[in-house]
Amino acid sequence: MLGMIVACDRNGAIGKDGDLPWRQSTDLKHFKQITMGSNLIMGRKTWDSLPGMLPGRTHYVLSRGEVEGVEVITFEQALNMEGWIIGGGEIYKLFLEHVSELHRTIIDARVSDADTHFPDITGLGFTLTEEKHVVAGEKDQHDMVFQHWNRNL
Repeated sequence: MLGMIVACDRNGAIGKDGDLPWRQSTDLKHFKQITMGSNLIMGRKTWDSLPGMLPGRTHYVLSRGEVEGVEVITFEQALNMEGWIIGGGEIYKLFLEHVSELHRTIIDARVSDADTHFPDITGLGFTLTEEKHVVAGEKDQHDMVFQHWNRNL
């Protein structure tokens, strides 16, 4: 099973200047809980934005060139794996039609001048199966909504 996990603002923004445009400790804990013990599949820019290897998960990068410190795989190899697509924007677009599960956190904000967006999932056959509104914690900048979407491929 190949799934996708993303955090975006109310307009679908996921990045600005090569980084997340917010600090949301609660969402990072949610990300860790969902992805622990699995494969993380990402693009090179997402890999570059990480603080290093995330413990308890195996990392793979889709890239046309070599990337130091991580295994590089092809799109076709990724399609035959189990794990989570974790970004960025181009990688989300590439895999969206191939995933059966989507965890989306909507950050209650609107980022100005965002340079990366998550694609619209309307009309792609996803069904919202769970939604939880979460008030910003001490280490969060904004309230958020955790959504779990599924679809039969």
